[in-house]
Amino acid sequence: MQDNPIHKYLTPDGYAYMKARLNQLLYNDRPQTTQAVSEAAALGDRSENADYIYGKRKLREIDREIRRLQMRLDGAKIIDTLPAERQRIFFGARVLLEDDNGVELYLRLVGVGELLPESDCVYVSLNAPMAKALLGKSVDDDIVVAGVTYTVLNVIYQNL
Repeated sequence: MQDNPIHKYLTPDGYAYMKARLNQLLYNDRPQTTQAVSEAAALGDRSENADYIYGKRKLREIDREIRRLQMRLDGAKIIDTLPAERQRIFFGARVLLEDDNGVELYLRLVGVGELLPESDCVYVSLNAPMAKALLGKSVDDDIVVAGVTYTVLNVIYQNL
Protein backbone atom coordinates (compact mmCIF):
# COMPACT_ATOMS: atom_id res chain seq x y z
CA MET A 1 0.00 0.00 0.00
CA GLN A 2 2.78 2.49 0.81
CA ASP A 3 4.59 1.71 -2.48
CA ASN A 4 1.96 3.56 -4.49
CA PRO A 5 2.94 7.28 -4.69
CA ILE A 6 -0.73 8.28 -4.52
CA HIS A 7 -0.69 7.17 -0.87
CA LYS A 8 1.77 9.99 -0.08
CA TYR A 9 -0.44 12.79 -1.47
CA LEU A 10 -1.70 15.37 1.02
CA THR A 11 -3.44 18.70 0.66
CA PRO A 12 -1.62 21.64 2.31
CA ASP A 13 -4.41 21.86 4.91
CA GLY A 14 -4.16 18.14 5.65
CA TYR A 15 -0.39 18.33 6.03
CA ALA A 16 -0.61 21.37 8.33
CA TYR A 17 -3.26 19.70 10.48
CA MET A 18 -1.29 16.45 10.80
CA LYS A 19 1.92 18.34 11.59
CA ALA A 20 0.17 20.41 14.27
CA ARG A 21 -1.39 17.27 15.74
CA LEU A 22 2.02 15.56 15.83
CA ASN A 23 3.56 18.56 17.59
CA GLN A 24 0.70 18.63 20.10
CA LEU A 25 1.30 14.97 20.91
CA LEU A 26 5.10 15.25 21.07
CA TYR A 27 5.45 18.47 23.02
CA ASN A 28 2.29 18.63 25.14
CA ASP A 29 0.29 15.43 25.52
CA ARG A 30 3.16 12.95 25.83
CA PRO A 31 5.21 14.93 28.40
CA GLN A 32 2.10 15.59 30.50
CA THR A 33 1.07 11.93 30.39
CA THR A 34 4.61 10.77 31.18
CA GLN A 35 4.65 13.09 34.20
CA ALA A 36 1.26 11.77 35.40
CA VAL A 37 2.45 8.16 35.04
CA SER A 38 5.62 8.94 36.99
CA GLU A 39 3.62 10.54 39.78
CA ALA A 40 1.19 7.61 39.89
CA ALA A 41 4.09 5.11 39.95
CA ALA A 42 5.60 6.92 42.93
CA LEU A 43 2.47 6.19 44.95
CA GLY A 44 3.35 2.52 45.30
CA ASP A 45 1.58 -0.67 44.19
CA ARG A 46 1.16 -0.31 40.44
CA SER A 47 -1.03 -3.39 39.97
CA GLU A 48 -4.01 -1.74 41.66
CA ASN A 49 -3.22 1.87 40.82
CA ALA A 50 -5.90 3.01 38.34
CA ASP A 51 -4.10 6.27 37.55
CA TYR A 52 -0.93 4.37 36.66
CA ILE A 53 -2.75 1.75 34.56
CA TYR A 54 -4.82 4.38 32.75
CA GLY A 55 -1.75 6.59 32.22
CA LYS A 56 0.27 3.74 30.71
CA ARG A 57 -2.62 2.87 28.38
CA LYS A 58 -2.96 6.52 27.34
CA LEU A 59 0.81 6.74 26.76
CA ARG A 60 0.68 3.70 24.45
CA GLU A 61 -2.17 5.31 22.48
CA ILE A 62 -0.21 8.55 22.16
CA ASP A 63 2.92 6.70 21.02
CA ARG A 64 0.88 4.75 18.44
CA GLU A 65 -0.64 7.97 17.08
CA ILE A 66 2.81 9.62 16.97
CA ARG A 67 4.21 6.71 14.94
CA ARG A 68 1.22 6.78 12.57
CA LEU A 69 1.57 10.52 11.96
CA GLN A 70 5.35 10.33 11.52
CA MET A 71 4.97 7.55 8.96
CA ARG A 72 2.24 9.49 7.13
CA LEU A 73 4.22 12.75 7.05
CA ASP A 74 7.53 11.09 6.14
CA GLY A 75 7.95 11.66 2.43
CA ALA A 76 4.50 13.20 2.02
CA LYS A 77 3.93 14.90 -1.30
CA ILE A 78 1.97 18.08 -0.79
CA ILE A 79 -0.20 18.78 -3.82
CA ASP A 80 -0.75 22.52 -3.93
CA THR A 81 -1.18 23.23 -7.63
CA LEU A 82 -4.47 23.25 -9.47
CA PRO A 83 -4.86 20.86 -12.39
CA ALA A 84 -4.87 22.22 -15.93
CA GLU A 85 -8.28 20.66 -16.63
CA ARG A 86 -10.38 22.08 -13.81
CA GLN A 87 -13.61 20.76 -15.25
CA ARG A 88 -12.43 17.20 -14.49
CA ILE A 89 -12.12 15.56 -11.09
CA PHE A 90 -8.62 15.10 -9.68
CA PHE A 91 -6.97 15.15 -6.27
CA GLY A 92 -8.22 18.00 -4.08
CA ALA A 93 -11.42 18.56 -6.04
CA ARG A 94 -14.62 19.37 -4.24
CA VAL A 95 -17.46 17.61 -5.97
CA LEU A 96 -21.21 18.05 -5.76
CA LEU A 97 -23.10 14.86 -6.57
CA GLU A 98 -26.75 13.92 -6.74
CA ASP A 99 -28.04 10.40 -6.27
CA ASP A 100 -31.07 8.72 -7.88
CA ASN A 101 -33.36 10.12 -5.16
CA GLY A 102 -32.25 13.72 -5.65
CA VAL A 103 -30.14 13.78 -2.48
CA GLU A 104 -27.03 15.91 -2.88
CA LEU A 105 -23.62 14.94 -1.53
CA TYR A 106 -20.73 17.39 -1.27
CA LEU A 107 -17.32 15.78 -0.95
CA ARG A 108 -13.62 16.37 -1.43
CA LEU A 109 -10.96 13.98 -2.68
CA VAL A 110 -8.06 14.00 -0.24
CA GLY A 111 -5.04 11.94 0.76
CA VAL A 112 -5.22 8.63 2.55
CA GLY A 113 -5.97 9.20 6.24
CA GLU A 114 -6.44 12.93 5.78
CA LEU A 115 -9.18 14.40 7.93
CA LEU A 116 -9.87 17.87 9.17
CA PRO A 117 -12.16 18.34 12.16
CA GLU A 118 -14.00 21.40 10.82
CA SER A 119 -14.96 20.54 7.30
CA ASP A 120 -17.73 21.83 5.07
CA CYS A 121 -17.82 18.57 3.13
CA VAL A 122 -17.25 14.84 3.39
CA TYR A 123 -13.60 13.89 2.94
CA VAL A 124 -13.08 10.90 0.68
CA SER A 125 -9.71 9.16 0.58
CA LEU A 126 -8.16 8.56 -2.84
CA ASN A 127 -8.20 4.82 -2.25
CA ALA A 128 -11.96 4.74 -1.51
CA PRO A 129 -14.27 3.26 -4.16
CA MET A 130 -16.09 6.60 -4.48
CA ALA A 131 -12.84 8.46 -5.25
CA LYS A 132 -11.69 5.82 -7.72
CA ALA A 133 -15.00 6.08 -9.56
CA LEU A 134 -14.83 9.89 -9.65
CA LEU A 135 -11.25 10.41 -10.84
CA GLY A 136 -11.20 11.88 -14.33
CA LYS A 137 -14.96 12.44 -14.50
CA SER A 138 -16.59 15.80 -15.21
CA VAL A 139 -19.97 17.53 -14.86
CA ASP A 140 -22.97 15.44 -16.00
CA ASP A 141 -21.00 12.18 -15.85
CA ASP A 142 -22.62 9.33 -13.95
CA ILE A 143 -20.88 6.89 -11.63
CA VAL A 144 -22.16 3.84 -9.77
CA VAL A 145 -20.83 3.12 -6.29
CA ALA A 146 -22.25 0.36 -4.09
CA GLY A 147 -25.29 0.07 -6.35
CA VAL A 148 -26.14 3.78 -6.17
CA THR A 149 -25.93 5.97 -9.26
CA TYR A 150 -24.59 9.48 -8.75
CA THR A 151 -24.49 12.34 -11.24
CA VAL A 152 -21.69 14.91 -11.04
CA LEU A 153 -23.32 18.34 -10.68
CA ASN A 154 -20.27 20.50 -10.07
CA VAL A 155 -16.48 20.30 -9.78
CA ILE A 156 -14.81 23.00 -7.69
CA TYR A 157 -11.15 23.67 -6.97
CA GLN A 158 -10.48 26.00 -4.08
CA ASN A 159 -6.99 26.77 -2.81
CA LEU A 160 -5.51 23.34 -2.53
